[in-house]
Amino acid sequence: MNKLLRTAFILSLITIFYNIIEGVVSVYFGSEDETLALFGFGVDSFVEVISGIGIAHMILRMRYSKVVTQDKFEKTALRITGTAFYLLMLGLIAGSVLNIISGAKPETTVVGIVISIISIFTMYWLMTVKLKIGKTLNSDAIIADANCTKTCFYLSFILLGASGLYELFHIGYFDIIGSLGIAYFAFSEGREAFEKVRSGNLACCFDDNCENEVINNYMDKG
Repeated sequence: MNKLLRTAFILSLITIFYNIIEGVVSVYFGSEDETLALFGFGVDSFVEVISGIGIAHMILRMRYSKVVTQDKFEKTALRITGTAFYLLMLGLIAGSVLNIISGAKPETTVVGIVISIISIFTMYWLMTVKLKIGKTLNSDAIIADANCTKTCFYLSFILLGASGLYELFHIGYFDIIGSLGIAYFAFSEGREAFEKVRSGNLACCFDDNCENEVINNYMDKG
């Protein structure tokens, strides 16, 4: 058990440091190439770092007792995360409106394509291993972490679609649609963060399948 928890903690650290690197690269090239979708993706990565710190703290607590709800530190991290996601959503919507009015278009979205492909493979590996460990330990906390990583996996596909379509057709609206897609997920993640603070629920769900998985895990324990 301790070995699995140690592996889960290492995975949480990998997630944090990966998001930092991804955020720096995405924000830099998003600004340089004037692609709002890539820029928003990078800011989202930075927000995920805050969430990741709370998760790493939670896994450390699991070494001493079973975790069924958040402590004060983790709730604070969730509140900061939720607020940051809402601000990101508003910023992306405002940026999209300004780009529509000004007719601004990215210079290129090649970097977005590369980053999204790397992220897809990385997040798939992380969520698969986390889910396996979570189910082995029968831990809702680690399963919730895996489901949160799944959200980053979905976001990578949005960035890939927006960047790929723009590079093929050079129509600015593809970048705008991509940024609005990221804004939608930012809103969902922000709402989820505050809901978790209110309810104490560990689950990170954005669809019925995820919610059913958590319910089934709970019923299996009963």
